[in-house]
Amino acid sequence: MLGDAPVLAMIPAADLARAKAFYTDTLGLKLVEETPEDLTFESGGALLGMYETASGGQAAHTLASFKVADLDGEMSTLRGRGVTFEEYDFPGLKTVNGVAEGSDGLRAAWFKDSEGNILCVAERPTT
Repeated sequence: MLGDAPVLAMIPAADLARAKAFYTDTLGLKLVEETPEDLTFESGGALLGMYETASGGQAAHTLASFKVADLDGEMSTLRGRGVTFEEYDFPGLKTVNGVAEGSDGLRAAWFKDSEGNILCVAERPTT
């Protein structure tokens, strides 16, 4: 059954070359495989795939979340590389300076990649 099969999350890109530069240069992910049709990156031992499609960047929800130990430090580094964090004010979710804080201590921030896909960086409290 699929419970034993590795999963590769796929992110769409309208421009694969532009996305490759963003994910390697801006986010610092390691490119581990490249074909004319798709890319595979490694991050924290997990794989993330990317493929080119005209519908890249059209999802209105988070496509991937990176779990980090120091959200403020990661945000500072990403801002230094030109990343802009989103501000949200929805029922149950409000960001301040790009950060939302949950009642369970989770802190998270969202940004868009070069294609308009929504990505997240999140820090869980240590227990």
